[in-house]
Amino acid sequence: MTGAPLDLGPQAHELARLARGVDDTALNRPTPCPDYAVRHLLAHLEGLSAAFRDAARKRFGPTTDTSPDTALPELRPGWRDRLPEVLGELAEAWREPSAWQGTTRAGGVELPGAAAGAVATDELVVHGWDLARATGQEYRPDPAALASAYAFLAETAQGPEEERAAVFGPVVPVPQEAPLVDRAIGLSGRDPRWPDLPPGR
Repeated sequence: MTGAPLDLGPQAHELARLARGVDDTALNRPTPCPDYAVRHLLAHLEGLSAAFRDAARKRFGPTTDTSPDTALPELRPGWRDRLPEVLGELAEAWREPSAWQGTTRAGGVELPGAAAGAVATDELVVHGWDLARATGQEYRPDPAALASAYAFLAETAQGPEEERAAVFGPVVPVPQEAPLVDRAIGLSGRDPRWPDLPPGR
């Protein structure tokens, strides 16, 4: 599972835009992520941005060695300033060719730099959709990041189910003529119709 060098700046900028559009009254709304309210999703975005920033720089420590499943992430005061800042740092770190080379660590797992870049891209794209849907905002993902995330998710869908189940939900079938973002979201285990799902879903 690999990724090609990609400028994460445009996708990071889109996430920062979405975060700026979150009103305090929306922080307790549900999201497409099971068990996450909007506040948890924002905290998760801040944490993963710091983790993949440091993974790109090969600076290992608590940010890169802690599993995201350790505890439910809690939003801290000052997040409106910190999140855009760390998203910018993430994008800058992955602009270095060395970030995509060698071996690094994220979530306590060692993996090739190129694979970590692919995971980081997927996280930004999928969680961008989560945040947009949960807060009623228009989602404008970076086309290059979206294409990369779709390729990554399509590859994971071909792997062993037990490995995939540890990270993603079951694939949600989406028509081939649907927009690429909907097909990527379906591969991630989310229903692109959320929250407007038919009865029984």
